[in-house]
Amino acid sequence: MTRSNIKHIDYFDKLQVENILFEDNHIIVINKLPSQIVQGDKTGDITLADRVKEYIKFKYNKSGEVFLGVVHRLDRPVSGAIIFARTSKSLTRLNALIKNREIKKTYWAVVKNKPPHTMDTLVNYLRRDEAKNKSFLTVESNKNAQKAILSYNVLACSDNYYLLEIDLETGRHHQIRTQLAGIGCPIKGDLKYGFPRSNEGGSIHLHARKLNFIHPVTLNPVSIIADTPDDPIWNFFNQNFR
Repeated sequence: MTRSNIKHIDYFDKLQVENILFEDNHIIVINKLPSQIVQGDKTGDITLADRVKEYIKFKYNKSGEVFLGVVHRLDRPVSGAIIFARTSKSLTRLNALIKNREIKKTYWAVVKNKPPHTMDTLVNYLRRDEAKNKSFLTVESNKNAQKAILSYNVLACSDNYYLLEIDLETGRHHQIRTQLAGIGCPIKGDLKYGFPRSNEGGSIHLHARKLNFIHPVTLNPVSIIADTPDDPIWNFFNQNFR
């Protein structure tokens, strides 16, 4: 067996374990692990996009370069559902859905501090600092300000943590992390936004739980639910909240 074949089989098996949530000729939706990076950066680590391309190449015995379009991104420490386009036509149409806010994204987050309200809508203005790879709350008059809107709902609590469900109306850089930190509820493990301790492996307890959208080619409704990582806190909430 050649080294190339070993690589293909490793990627194929790895993706099976990580859970392919939806797959057809036009799109593929993966349940991303918190350690994975969607696209390349200065680390040079193998990306999730690379793995998906190798999986498609091996599974369908494709010769030559495999097309794969990145529709949206999740931060490296974040887990959950992410869509890739398998054709240029589906990529163009999915990009339009993103632009028009027609892909509904719902997240789960675990926070230590009790939110000020059981349910609320947060409206803030964010400023992104490229050098620090971080966003900050700012005022509307700031020339670099972008309006950020999300709604949250407290789903459950344990002795030490609260599980929030979050619906995004806008999709800004580190939006959920910044806005929750702004109400005194940094996400568990998120050192960058004020949580006092890191999680093992550098993950944070933020998970892209649901995606709802109209399929870009078939026009059928698609509803995706991504299981949370195998982790004591996530497992507690899964066992005690239904």
